[in-house]
Amino acid sequence: MPKIIEKPTLIEAAGVIPKRIEEYIGRVNSGHGRVSIARMTSPAGWDEPFQTPDFEEITLVLNGTLRVEYPGGLLDVCANQAIIVSPGERVRYSTPGKEGAQYISVCLPAFSLETVHREVV
Repeated sequence: MPKIIEKPTLIEAAGVIPKRIEEYIGRVNSGHGRVSIARMTSPAGWDEPFQTPDFEEITLVLNGTLRVEYPGGLLDVCANQAIIVSPGERVRYSTPGKEGAQYISVCLPAFSLETVHREVV
């Protein structure tokens, strides 16, 4: 029988200026370890430390601009664009624009604090 997810679980976010993470599917809200799906709402000026996750992260920007920094440069991912970050890639996410951003993040396998490998600042 199909299972409806009634509501997300709010997850504490890393970084400067809190962002809102609503996990719909994942280790916390639905008990899934193979995939996580969350809606992120990041205010203007939000950023977090670099990370080198063990999971693939696929991000679809719904509105605003998400900046993705990597050792070779940076990419600004705008509304209606997506980005794929492979496992083992060192990246840093931020929303430097005045509008912030709202986006959907899909992690394969599911996001966990043990596998994100955030750098200590």
